[in-house]
Amino acid sequence: MIDEVNPNNESQAPENPDAASIEELDADVADMEIDFGQGFSAPGAAEADSPSGDSLSNQQADSDVAQEMESTTVGNAAGLIEDLERQMVGLKAQLEDRTGQYVRIAADFENFRKRTGKEKQDMELQIKCTTISELLPVVDNFERARSQIKPQTEQEATIHKSYQGVYKQLVDCLKRLGVAPMRSEGQPFDPMLHEAVMREPTEEYPEDTVIEELVRGYLLGERVLRHAMVKVSAAPEPQEEGAIAPEPEAQ
Repeated sequence: MIDEVNPNNESQAPENPDAASIEELDADVADMEIDFGQGFSAPGAAEADSPSGDSLSNQQADSDVAQEMESTTVGNAAGLIEDLERQMVGLKAQLEDRTGQYVRIAADFENFRKRTGKEKQDMELQIKCTTISELLPVVDNFERARSQIKPQTEQEATIHKSYQGVYKQLVDCLKRLGVAPMRSEGQPFDPMLHEAVMREPTEEYPEDTVIEELVRGYLLGERVLRHAMVKVSAAPEPQEEGAIAPEPEAQ
């Protein structure tokens, strides 16, 4: 039996079931596109609008690392400065020590140089004095010969002049060396210069006056080469009472 179709029945199935299914599928796809667009936004826009917690933590970590590195660098610099200051103090003390040693060595060397120089001068002077003292008797002999020899003939006068020329040459050489004879006659007796071998009472000279030079003395600068042997005046002897004064000799 064939059922009759009731066109007014609302619960009746649609005439094209495939079309309804396609519309429902399209609606589901649209909803999925909307959900997909809301769930996956552009990375640049999301980060620009609101930074994530990981980025903030990374920035904070970088800031902490930078501060730690900066503090470490400052601490290392301070320690290096302290080390340099200690080294500078040590080097300064070492320099002062070396400077003191140099000053002491320089002073010792200067004293040594002066001492050796003075010793050398004294030695040279001593050698010179010894040598000249050995020549002084030769000068004495020339002076005795000049005062005692009286040439009588022309030949004797020639000989006398020849050795007197040698004497003059010797005296000039001694003068160039700084040797000078003493002039003692009429001078007060000085034991540093004179050697008294005789005393003679006299009223002509004051007491302790050199009245005659027996052997001439010589000086080398201010140093005595040979003391002069002299005769010294003494006070006249007092006359006894009642003594007859000697009569003056007839002219």
